[in-house]
Parts: sequence; C-alpha cells; structure tokens
Amino acid sequence: MLAIESLTTRYGSIAALRSASLRVGAGEVVGVIGPNGAGKTTLLNSVAGLLNPAAGRVLLDGGDVTGAPPDRMLRAGVALVPEHRRLFADLTVRENLLVAGITATARQRAERLEEMAELFPVLGDRRETPAGYLSGGEAQQLAIARALMSAPRILLMDEPSLGLAPALVDLVFDLIGRLAAAGHTLLVVEQNAHRMLAACDRAYIMRSGEIATEGTGRELLERSDLFDTYLGPAE
Repeated sequence: MLAIESLTTRYGSIAALRSASLRVGAGEVVGVIGPNGAGKTTLLNSVAGLLNPAAGRVLLDGGDVTGAPPDRMLRAGVALVPEHRRLFADLTVRENLLVAGITATARQRAERLEEMAELFPVLGDRRETPAGYLSGGEAQQLAIARALMSAPRILLMDEPSLGLAPALVDLVFDLIGRLAAAGHTLLVVEQNAHRMLAACDRAYIMRSGEIATEGTGRELLERSDLFDTYLGPAE
C-alpha cells in the first residue's frame, strides 16, 4: 500500500531524514521507534505532505505522491494524527470532527459522527464540550477520531502516548489494538518502544535520520542489544 524509497528531507542544510526506506502493507500495524531527534516525526510529515522531501519517493499503491500537498494526501486516503494533537481548543468535540470530515458528504459526516461515538463513547458523551476542556486521554481520542473522520486508507499516528499517564497509555494502545482488529492500516511513530513492539506486526528502528534496523515486533523485542544500542535499557 505505502512504500517509502530512499527518502531524504532537509531543514535548510541539515538532513533530518536520510535515505529512509520502509513499507506498510494493507491491514498492517507498522511501528517506527527510536530516540528523540531520530527523524521519526520528519518521516511522517514527509509522507503526509507537510514537508517536501529533497530526494527519494513516497508511493501509494504504486503511484508517486512525493511532495503532494496535505489536502491531496488526505483525499488519497492518508490521515495524520499529529504530535501534541493540535485540536481546535475553542471548538466543541462535534465541531472538531465535522471540520475533519470536510472531504465527505453531509450524509457521510453524520454517519461517521455516529461511528466515532460508538468507537469512542466518551466523545459521544462530551460532543458539545469545547476540546480545550478535555483531559489528555480524551483529547488523544478526539485527535484519533478526527483523523478517522476522513475514512483514511492508512492512518499515521505521531507519538500517540506522549505525555499521558500510565493508565491513559494503556487506553491508547487498547485503541491501536481495536483499530488493528477492525482492519485499519496504521503507521505509528512511538517512543514507548516496548509497548509499540508488542502491538505492531513489524517495526523500524530509526537513529540519526536513518533506518537502523527492522523486523517483526516479536523479533525486535527479543533483541536486548537493540535496546542497549538505540533505545536505552530493556524493561
């Protein structure tokens, strides 16, 4: 479904992403893990159209979408749950979701609002609450629901558990599991390496803007040397 080939993205003269290659098949949960500054967010933003790569290609179903703007990527079926959520704090939960459904018809938006209320019951209960009044866990659920309002073919998630209390981290990974069970395709950037590796089909470890290694989640969990070298001590 999604293939990234030798992608390089720069901030001025600095290459934050260097010749990175990875693939995500339909229905897969693929993790991207690594320390701060590894280039993980740059990778997602380059795929989503927020950054224009300097070299390499982004392919969606074999078609070249490298450098396509965010609105085109959204219409092509690629939705991003950004780091720090970036909700419209003054808009209600319902309004945040409706804005995100801009590519859908009025009927589709209404149907998807009901789907989101079923998938995230707390959002159904708080649909008229301004997003700025939500707790961290509620806000993260809204960020995910907002991305799902476009009925994406692939969901990009950037640090979904960042800054959350342990119980809410459990909630986020439960959501990832439920989305996977429902057949969604996910590419998830995550600093919580152990939880991500346990939740994903395959994973890529990044360091200094490059893909350092890859494997199934189970394979990488069993390699304590990777934690010592790239991710810190194993739990």
